[in-house]
Amino acid sequence: MKNLLCLFFLTFGLCCLAERPNIILCMADDLGWADVGFNGNDVVITPELDEMARSGLRFDRFYAAAPVCSPTRGSALTGRHPTRYGIPTANQGHLHRDEISIAEVLKMHGYRTGHFGKWHLGTLAPDYSGKNNRKPEKNYMTPGMSGFDDWFSTEYSVSTWDPYSPENAHNGIIDPRVLFYHNGRNIVDGPAEGLVGDTAKLVMDKAVDFMDDAVSNDRPFLAVIWFHAPHLPVVGGPEFLAMYPDLDENTQHYYAVITAVDRQMGRLRSLLREWGVADNTMVCFTADNGPEGNPGKRGRSQGSAEPFRGRKRSLYEGGVRVPGLVEWPARIEAGSETSVSAVTSDYFPTMLDILGYKLPEDLRRPYDGVSLVPLFEGKRFARPSPIGFQGHGLATLNDNRFKLVHNPSKKRQRHDNGTNPVAEWELYDLLEDPGETTNIIERHASLAERMRKQLQA
Repeated sequence: MKNLLCLFFLTFGLCCLAERPNIILCMADDLGWADVGFNGNDVVITPELDEMARSGLRFDRFYAAAPVCSPTRGSALTGRHPTRYGIPTANQGHLHRDEISIAEVLKMHGYRTGHFGKWHLGTLAPDYSGKNNRKPEKNYMTPGMSGFDDWFSTEYSVSTWDPYSPENAHNGIIDPRVLFYHNGRNIVDGPAEGLVGDTAKLVMDKAVDFMDDAVSNDRPFLAVIWFHAPHLPVVGGPEFLAMYPDLDENTQHYYAVITAVDRQMGRLRSLLREWGVADNTMVCFTADNGPEGNPGKRGRSQGSAEPFRGRKRSLYEGGVRVPGLVEWPARIEAGSETSVSAVTSDYFPTMLDILGYKLPEDLRRPYDGVSLVPLFEGKRFARPSPIGFQGHGLATLNDNRFKLVHNPSKKRQRHDNGTNPVAEWELYDLLEDPGETTNIIERHASLAERMRKQLQA
């Protein structure tokens, strides 16, 4: 199927391109809605992200496609719901080879493509995975196999500081096979190659080299930069810890790693201006799901999804509503905000719309995302259909105001911090009740029935 895509471009060339802006997709890992200044947190230090929010488009209702990592990441690259492309939950499966990623499409449009940071869409080695439910002989799928020219990636999470140090690792054990790979080469001795200190900086270092080379050669680029912070192991660097002297140790470390990511976002935005390409570059920032931890903060899982209910692994708002920004000076007016619901699956169709490109008929498949270009242009916009979510025993449907929840077990999830009774079917008015505290299904029976049919279609 992908050979057909290549043949199509070889045959028709690039004659129909509308424009070719640079595209940067940045994603934090387990970052809660309220873990950034622009969403009201007045303790965490995120001046660069706050400035990005003022300079671009801030989403009040941006969603990860799933309440856990891998499914969301795949949705961002394919424009498809996780149940369509085959990774319904984290730590297992892989991005199937017959899926068409945005990297493959942009590459055929003359883009240089790079992935930097956490991958989590397959194993990076054909003979090893650190995840028991991911089998290397079956689930081997690297960024290079998905259309990325250059990649500096880890299969899954690593420490946010000195990732090659045993004292910072998961369970205090370092196996270099779970750490960084550069274009297929496992970097066994990271410190010997300068891989020490802030992991967000290490990831951005490689991304900067890639982007600098593309700009120098007058090539448009796609850079997918997926930070590891603030996913566990959360270890803050000395400079960033010192910024939070009045907080307890766990919160110090948590906020420190977020500020470290913010520093790299500032570095990125500054370099784009220095290179003279900022106006023609679309920079997106979001997170893969809500904050880690059960109700009642524990250890360094100090993230906040307030005022929303639920956390990571929950389909209540706190598990899937995440920070969302897009900055593109040439197309997006500074200070723009929207309450329209958007989701990570929207990235793919948005980029195709920007290019003015449609996949050839024989390569089309169902897509769940929609183009957000009308929002960039300040036009009135409504999603043509609700956003559906599925995972961890629940299924939900969000039509921008009302949200239907299906809980067949009628049991409360352990990541649900709600106090109201749990039912098999629940309906919430997210405009009047964003915290999902009052089930109004009995007052809106006809609406609930209509949404139920949509959810089960």
